[in-house]
Amino acid sequence: MTDLQDSVIPRDTDDATSGPQRVLQVGETRYTLLGTAHVSAESAEDVRRLIRSGEFDAVAIELCDSRHHSLTNPDALGEQDLFQIFRQGKAGVVAASLALGAFQQRLAEQSGIEPGAEMRAALEESRQAELPLLLIDRDVGVTLKRIYHNVPWWQRFSLFSGLLGSVLSRQEVSAAEIERLKEGDVLESTFSEFAAESENLYTPLISERDRYMVLRLAEDAPPGRYRHVLVVIGAGHMKGMAEHFAAPLPEAPRPEREALEATPPPSKIWKSLPWLITALVLTGFAIGFSRNTDLGWQLVAEWFLINGVLSAGATLVALAHPVTVIATFFAAPLTSLNPTIGAGFVAAGVELYLRKPKVRDFSTLRHDVTHLKGWWRNRVSRTLLVFLTATLGSAAGTWIAGFRIAGTLFGGSP
Repeated sequence: MTDLQDSVIPRDTDDATSGPQRVLQVGETRYTLLGTAHVSAESAEDVRRLIRSGEFDAVAIELCDSRHHSLTNPDALGEQDLFQIFRQGKAGVVAASLALGAFQQRLAEQSGIEPGAEMRAALEESRQAELPLLLIDRDVGVTLKRIYHNVPWWQRFSLFSGLLGSVLSRQEVSAAEIERLKEGDVLESTFSEFAAESENLYTPLISERDRYMVLRLAEDAPPGRYRHVLVVIGAGHMKGMAEHFAAPLPEAPRPEREALEATPPPSKIWKSLPWLITALVLTGFAIGFSRNTDLGWQLVAEWFLINGVLSAGATLVALAHPVTVIATFFAAPLTSLNPTIGAGFVAAGVELYLRKPKVRDFSTLRHDVTHLKGWWRNRVSRTLLVFLTATLGSAAGTWIAGFRIAGTLFGGSP
């Protein structure tokens, strides 16, 4: 993009809005970036008024396909196959999305304003005006995965704790949290206290999305395709997007955009670690039997008991069905020796078979998870908890049993 002319519209003009507004002229197309507050009724009115003005022939919004689907269809999760979610390794992302949704619902209940009202206004008004609607944000699941892979392992625990705290806390949402939502969305506000101090977190959460949204506009609304495009974004993205507009963009933005959608592959060390642990454990069994048959069976028994008890005990925290607990006890020691399948997958599969979620569970899911007890009461969220607790219990059992075997063989134990 070239020939950029940038002007900031004063807020005291006839076109003034409650949030910042910036107009960028690129070739024959004008892009109006409207910075919104995600918990502001005024921002929703700004969007409605601008679209109704008739000045725009396209509307772009800070949503991805999945968030758009959730916004227009609150029961979207009910259309998914839970078993496939576990098979594809998406349980963690789904649980995180539910936690973010729970935080959003708390904001709605305590502030009286539904977060994302300006996006709903853009959806409704663009549909009524028969204007093209462009979804320009990156998928929230991809962003969460890139955050996970980009931050060091020790910071992942802090992020998880912060996310868990946003769900478990029953305190009133603070004024500071409300103010943060005036700059970004629920995802950004949840992690904002970490992002300010961590470039590893700031990059995938903020700066990559700034670049991604400009690339999507370059693809879906390149100069010349539309006369005037209204771009509805959180106010916190305005500065970064304007800077990307000012710099030369690639003639073919798709390759770079797809690169920002890619999930970094795990390192070869982490990828091979489960197989290495399996090899070491089996080697430990072999050494034990070579020394003494009784010692070999002792090591096998300890492996099964430690893995089984920790994994099954963890599912008790999720109030799993008694049969699920028993199945997990016997499955965990075996799945720990087979990296292609996890104890969590087995536990969730058994739980789904025994306590298949009903339509009511899906319809009340987003409301139930706003309360701590609701995670256990709702069969969908409880199955997610069964999966996660069994996985964590199995991981703990693998390491503890592994060190136990090593200590017995090489630490002088009989």
